[in-house]
Amino acid sequence: MSAPRLHPRTIEAVKERADIVDVVGEHVVLKKKGREFVGICPFHDDKSPSMTVSPAKQFYYCFSCGAGGNSIKFLMELQRQSFSDVVLELARKYQLPVETLEGPQQERLRQQLSRRDQLHKALALAAGWFRAQLRSPEGAAALAYLREQRGLSETTLESFGLGYAPERWDGLFSHLHQVEGLAPELLEAAGLVVPRKGSSATDSRGYYDRFRHRVMVPIADRQGRIIGFGGRSLDGAEPKYLNSPETEVFEKGKHLFGLDKAVNAIRKDDRAVVVEGYFDVIALHAAGITNAVAALGTALSGQQITQLCRCCDSKRLILNFDTDRAGVRAAQRAIGEVEQLALQGQ
Repeated sequence: MSAPRLHPRTIEAVKERADIVDVVGEHVVLKKKGREFVGICPFHDDKSPSMTVSPAKQFYYCFSCGAGGNSIKFLMELQRQSFSDVVLELARKYQLPVETLEGPQQERLRQQLSRRDQLHKALALAAGWFRAQLRSPEGAAALAYLREQRGLSETTLESFGLGYAPERWDGLFSHLHQVEGLAPELLEAAGLVVPRKGSSATDSRGYYDRFRHRVMVPIADRQGRIIGFGGRSLDGAEPKYLNSPETEVFEKGKHLFGLDKAVNAIRKDDRAVVVEGYFDVIALHAAGITNAVAALGTALSGQQITQLCRCCDSKRLILNFDTDRAGVRAAQRAIGEVEQLALQGQ
């Protein structure tokens, strides 16, 4: 009987915790060289340091024999162990909880992954529709706002995929349901539409668009997949900023706005600039400061801080929040999170 599969949560936790320099450094003498480390490759008869270890990329690579990968791959090759054995070894080392999947759970996971793909598709189609509406007659005021009040160029508008949600109750819903053939329940799960009170899940007339008469800012994960939206009011309606609710693909505390575009600049500059809002990030990128990101909310979480620190060797984070009371509190909380992670050795 085969051993049960490890749950993806366990695998991701191990990948997140097992720092490449720590893992390789237990078996190879490493020396700092610029932003990386070098050492004698253990996978061939190496006479001079030909293996590079990158903390920012969490990756090792030997320029002589071509060996390379992450912490798990390194131990698999070095110790001739299976993937599961290495993950379990690292989980024990870092005292991480281990979850496994039995047969029915594996099938549920497969279905969940398929579901996530469907949600990403719905969100990508919504982003395309919002972009098209920005160029329509209905989007004239929104386009003028972005160009004239925000001073954004066409290049910036395209780079960040900015769009417009028309002042209609079901414009997006009608397009995605009737034209694209997506189920109402899927659109609700993606955070794009809201069920009307008293309507059933099978009643296609029982939904309305969550975002209406707003400039739309798509939020992407680190891989560039759309996971949600931020909508900015154009007529003074409250709230000024309306964000997607948390969904199966969107958890505010796990993502940073703009990280997909900023990660290379963060690695190159060896520091990250953290600001409060979407348009702060967009304005900084437009001005050439491309290592800027924003927390999705006022608080910067430990997971977000860890992500940023993994991108730069120096672990330098510049907090550039607003100077109002909320901004000062957010900066203080972020500093507290950094100190706590430092005490934990992260």
